[in-house]
Amino acid sequence: MINIDSRSSKPIYEQIIEKIKENIIKGILKPGDKLPSVRELASIIAINPNTISKAYNELERMKAIEVIRGKGTFVVENFEPVMDEEKMKEIKDHMKKIIIEAHYIGVDKDKLIDILSEIYSEF
Repeated sequence: MINIDSRSSKPIYEQIIEKIKENIIKGILKPGDKLPSVRELASIIAINPNTISKAYNELERMKAIEVIRGKGTFVVENFEPVMDEEKMKEIKDHMKKIIIEAHYIGVDKDKLIDILSEIYSEF
């Protein structure tokens, strides 16, 4: 379910967030699915429980998951995406870097759009 790259410069809690969001988008995790408890997931992927807790708190803030006291943590039933200007700027910055790198290895706009379409269709 979640693989952590310990050599990545990306913080572990961000990797957890990214993987859970990816699993939701791909339909691996469905609305209403129960997630492992903080301790269970920490044990499964051998990560400090505080790191898992930080990731879960951020996902809850994003309204991607919800904690129901006494029952556990679940994927929300009725997720409503909300445009976040800060996140949109971050996406644009990442895309700009990708376009620059693609340009320097000879990838044209049409090929880049094909690649984006291919990746998008995976979700």
